[in-house]
Order: sequence, then structure tokens, then C-alpha cells
Amino acid sequence: MRFAICAMVLCMVAANGQAGSLGIFEEAGDVGAVGAAGKAKFNARSKQYTVTGSGENIWGTQDAFQFLRRKLDGDVAVTASIQWKGEGKNAHRKAGWMIRQSLDAGSPYVDAVVHGDGLTSLQYRKVQGGSTEEIQSPIRAPAMLHLTRDADVFSLSVSRDGKTWQPVGSVSVALSDPVYAGLIVCSHDNSVSETAVFSNVAFTALGKAEYRAVVSTLEIVSVETGERRIVYRGDHFEAPNWSVDGSYLLFNGKGRLFTIPVAGGEPKQLDTATATGCNNDHGFSPDGKWLAISDQSEGDSRIYVLPSTGGTPRLVTPLAPSYWHGWSPDGKTLTYCAAREGNYDIYTIPVEGGTEQRLTDAPGLDDGPDYSPDGQTLYFNSERSGLMKIWRMKADGSQQEPVTTDPDYADWFPHPSPDGKLLVFLSYDKSVQGHPANKDVSLRIMDLPDGKPRTLARLFGGQGTINVPSWSPDSRCVAFVSYRLVVLRQ
Repeated sequence: MRFAICAMVLCMVAANGQAGSLGIFEEAGDVGAVGAAGKAKFNARSKQYTVTGSGENIWGTQDAFQFLRRKLDGDVAVTASIQWKGEGKNAHRKAGWMIRQSLDAGSPYVDAVVHGDGLTSLQYRKVQGGSTEEIQSPIRAPAMLHLTRDADVFSLSVSRDGKTWQPVGSVSVALSDPVYAGLIVCSHDNSVSETAVFSNVAFTALGKAEYRAVVSTLEIVSVETGERRIVYRGDHFEAPNWSVDGSYLLFNGKGRLFTIPVAGGEPKQLDTATATGCNNDHGFSPDGKWLAISDQSEGDSRIYVLPSTGGTPRLVTPLAPSYWHGWSPDGKTLTYCAAREGNYDIYTIPVEGGTEQRLTDAPGLDDGPDYSPDGQTLYFNSERSGLMKIWRMKADGSQQEPVTTDPDYADWFPHPSPDGKLLVFLSYDKSVQGHPANKDVSLRIMDLPDGKPRTLARLFGGQGTINVPSWSPDSRCVAFVSYRLVVLRQ
């Protein structure tokens, strides 16, 4: 695991930096208009950094704080534990790691900070003088922070014990080399100074990549707490399904299907016989005995059914392309997206095969249909309004109506929870066309039938993240895939 590799390198870096009065850093200074000059020092014996800073805030369009820093080219992984000295005046004072384009008060940046009240978050400003945004961690301090830069993708993980790391989120921010990287303190009250002590400080400069590879991470997120757990990390794969008995997950990669225990382990390839071009549209029958798959080993994608334990696929949709998305609760009908006469629409067909029924005919793309647990409603995504949104209709195609309306998001792949109370879906920024891979995306969730969407997780992903139903059988968790573009050297 990358954290373990980093830990060994970090110790060597810290040891080599002890000769300087600032440890592994090059300089310390204030950024922005601070009320009192800050300071920083390094204790070579304890390997701790003590940083004192003033400043109104690190937020909005301008920042003010103390910055213990060094210049950096390329990727980096940094770690620290943070402890405030004293009770402090403002609960929103901040201390943490920052990677910043320049020392200008309105510079683009990414940081991982602990607030005075324990809130931990990934903050970022994407453009010079732009607004600040954040991804809040469900885990509060005390916790170790681990921030990575992989090209333009910044990721934060936290750990309560320094051994088990939980992802918080990822965001892409374009910073050009060189950048400044280091420790920060802001008092959030310009009339006072606050002090934080940083221990377990680790800095691994990973350099520039000769080339990059997509690394996939299979994760599980709790819908109640938002905490995320890594199940497996490996070469590119997509689209997890949760088995009906709750014991394992299914995903596709390189044209094949694989299973892995929910607790983690090594994936095992599922026997799909002649179906060697499985794409990311697949899922279990309600009784768990069968799998519907979309396979393109014979050309355009067609839908097949085979035993969930593996076996010979049986063709269901002779017409192509056809992409499976849902199975009716009674196990008798499949719903899917298909292109016929140049337009992608929603269709259904008996599991045993036969005549397909077209349910939508709006111009543009209709995609991603999935049944409600009672079988009465189909949720799907449609661009008929000009922006991709979640819609619903009766199972026979009648009463088509929008579900999401937020103008800032393009929404894809809705999946009702097994208990029928929640709907999870994937959201891109409104500017993104289609459902591409390797983008900043959000998993959003809402109460049914007409709740207000909220963000469940923010990550680097998109295509392959949550194309198919991936709820746990008890409706408490969702499985998904996040992605990273990591450094590789020959």
C-alpha cells in the first residue's frame, strides 16, 4: 500500500532535514495581512514543529496565516498529527498542510486542516482570487492527516491510529510547478495568535512522472456517517455490485468479472465462458441466483444472463447496442438503455427473451434505468431538459417527470435503496458533457420520494464509479470506485 511505502521514505527525509533550524523546510513567513507576525521552530530531539500564526482566515478569496514551507516540483505525499496549544479564542482556527501556487493572499491552493473544534477538512481554491470550497471529513480530530498530490489531483485520508486510513475525498486543482508546500496556522482572529504543534511530520517528494497509470479503489461509504472504507486497490476496474446475501462485491475489469469479499482480500475471476468483453453494466437478480451482463465480445454490447456462480451466458437482447441497468423485483423483466434508429432510450424485455418494449422517446439520451423495490417506478437519467437530470416514470413508461433540478449539476445513474427510502446518484459539474472518467464528481443522495439531495462523498471518478446498483442489502452502505492517476517510472 502506498501509505506504507511513504512511511519508510518519510522517515529518511525527516532524518536528513534535522540539521536545519526549520527541519525539512526552507523558510517561514506570513502570507496576507496578519495582525501579528508569526513564527515557527523545529525540535530536532522530539521531531516536532511548533508554528504560531495570526490572520483573519484561510477562506473566501484572500488568506492570512503563518506558512512554514519549502518549494516543490512534482508529486508529493505529506502526513502530520496536529495538537493545539491552549483552548484558543476561535473554534474555527486552522492548522495543517498546504500546497500553494504562490505567496499571494489570493493564490490557488489545497490544504488539509484541523479546526480548533476538531473539524477536519480538505479546502481548496481553484483559481487566483476565486472562492474557497471544502470537503469535510466525517472523522474529527484527533486524527492523522495524509495529503497527496498526484498531478492535479489532491486527496485527503485520515487515520485515528496511524495504521488504518479512511479516504475523505479528492479534488483536481491545476497548480504549475514549482509550488510551495508546508505547515500552516491561522488564528481566525487577527487580534490574537494561536499555536499548533505538529508531530509525525512526513514529507515525500515523489517527483515528476514519466507516465501515469489509473489506479482504481473499491470503497464502501456509510450513508449515515459518510465514513469511507477501502476494500481493494488495483489496476483499472469499474462498477461494483453488492451480492444479495451481502457477503461479496462484483466488478468488471479488462472484459472480465471479478468477485471479492466485502471485508477485502484478493479478487477472483468469475467464469463467464465466451463473454470476454464484459463492460460496466451488470447486476444480480433479486434472488441472487442469476447475473445480467452486458458483453461486447461479439461486437456492439448485448445483454446476457448466466448463473451468478458463473457459467455459460444466454443471449437476451439480439439487437445492439444494449446496456443492462436494472432487474424488476419479481425477477421477470430487465430494463436497459439501447440505441435504436440513432437514439438512446429506455427499454424493457422479459428475462427469457422476446419482444423489447420502448418506454421513452424524447430526443437525446435517456440512460441508467433502475427499478424501485416495489417495482412500480423506474428511475433514470435524461438530458431532455438540456442538462442531464434524474427522472422517474411508472414501470410501463407513463407519467415521466423530473426528480432533480439543481442547475449546477449534471446527474447520472440513479439507484433506489433496497428499502425504498433513499436514492443515490452520480453528479458532475454542469459543464461536463457525457459521463467521462477522471473528473471531480460527487455521490449525492436524497430521501424518497421528493427529498433534497445532499452530498455523500466527493471524489475523482465518473465513468465506472457507480454505473450499476451497488447498495448493500440492508440499505446502510453504498459501494463505488474512485480513481487516481499515479506516478510510474520505468
